This record gives sequence, C-alpha cells and structure tokens, in this order.
Amino acid sequence: ALVVRFLTKRFIGDYEANTGALYSRKFTIDGEQISLQVQDTPFVSLEDDTDSICCQEQINRSIYWADGFVFVYSITDYESFRLLRPLHQHIRRIHPNANIPLLLMANKGDLLRARQVSSKEGLQLAAELGGPYCEVSARENCQGVLEAFQQLCQELSRSCGSCNGEKRRGLHLVRPKSPNMQDLKRRLKQALTSKGKSATAL
Repeated sequence: ALVVRFLTKRFIGDYEANTGALYSRKFTIDGEQISLQVQDTPFVSLEDDTDSICCQEQINRSIYWADGFVFVYSITDYESFRLLRPLHQHIRRIHPNANIPLLLMANKGDLLRARQVSSKEGLQLAAELGGPYCEVSARENCQGVLEAFQQLCQELSRSCGSCNGEKRRGLHLVRPKSPNMQDLKRRLKQALTSKGKSATAL
C-alpha cells in the first residue's frame, strides 16, 4: 500500500498478493531529475521463535543491488516490528562495510486505538539502525508517505553523488530490468473496476 501511495498517490485497500514487483519512477529532487527503482519485496518472517529471518532468494538479490532501504512495520502488529532488527543484521552481513541509507517507516498511524508499538520504540530502533523515523498512514495521509520517501531519496542522491560515478560497494551485479509500471497500472485499474462493480451491486 505504501509503494502504491508513493508511486501513484492512490490508496488501494485490496490488491493482489505481493510478488516482489519492481517499479520505476522519475522525479525531481533538489532541482535534479533522478530515476528511482523501487523493489516491493515479498514478505519476510522470523524462523520459529528465533531471531533469524526466513526470506526468499529474491530478497537477497534485491539487498545486493539496492542503494537504500525502507524498513516498514505496522504500529498495530508488534511481530512486524520485531523482525526489523534481524533483517537489518542480515543486510549488514551482506554489506558489512557499506554505509547504506535507510528509513524506518511505521505504517497505519491512523489506527491509534489498536497500537502495539509506541512511537518511542520506533524512535529508539531508528537511532539504533542509524536512520530517520517517520510514522505515516498509507490510507489517510498521502503527503506523509511522499515526504518520507523523498527524505530517503535526498539522502540517496547525496550518497550516490559522492561515489563519483563508481558503484559504491564494488559489486558487479546487474540490476533487475523491465520495471513493472504497466503491471501496477493494470492492478490499480482492476481494483478500481472491482470497487465500482461492488458499489453497483449494493
């Protein structure tokens, strides 16, 4: 939902299961046009009451080529918050010496009555991981989502600008091709059509 909000400014409550799609968007940051690829990764989970994560190989491939990370959890789901430290440790094992920009984003900020993770806990984790913290609502606040992503993009722009055109971590991995914006448009159209049919049926 956050990625859809960022890319299209729309909120769609019902959509296909996350398959790890890759999307591309061009926009302007500090007067400079940049091309951003967003990998909407599949779900990550903890292995049987341990602090080790269970993730698909696709996620590891994404970690290798990514220039920055958005760590997302729901304030109404403590388990989604709990897996972020192990996920960060997993990333650090892949890139032990890299200073990679990251953003900690707490979603569902509109569901305060169902809160399981406090803002204080979010701020403490962000300080521990070394990145900014924001609390947003993909449903209620499009601007908050955009500003959060733009903050990370500004940091990415500064970080990549200091590389003098060289790949920061020296990895010779090819980034995924064929960004999937057409698929996103198709999914949005299907969701909007189904909502319209439901309203007509009522």
